[in-house]
Amino acid sequence: MAIKSGPSPNGYSANGASGSVPVDWEHLARATAHPLRVSILEILGIDGGRVLSPNDLSQELQIPLSNTNYHVTELAKAGLIELVRERQVRGATEHFYRLPVSGESSRGGQERNGARAERRLSVAA
Repeated sequence: MAIKSGPSPNGYSANGASGSVPVDWEHLARATAHPLRVSILEILGIDGGRVLSPNDLSQELQIPLSNTNYHVTELAKAGLIELVRERQVRGATEHFYRLPVSGESSRGGQERNGARAERRLSVAA
């Protein structure tokens, strides 16, 4: 498959010559397509933002830790949640995540993610 040059459907050039970071819409859609991932994002956004481990999330969602850990890892890879801290527990490392923090702490989780997407779309100065 050949890479097209020139503007893509989202208005950015294929080689990134516009000086901005294009949003990978397919990657973003895949990262949030699973209902469990949406639930994880919602739980992390409760009360202005929470810091939880996959173990905490699995208990709240009443699902196996292995399923929760997989989806949390995928959300972290997509940049939709961020690692805050780690702690040693019985020979293992427990990770704690939150929604990415924006400049304004009074915003809710969805607004934070929207602001993050807007930053990606803006042209670098």
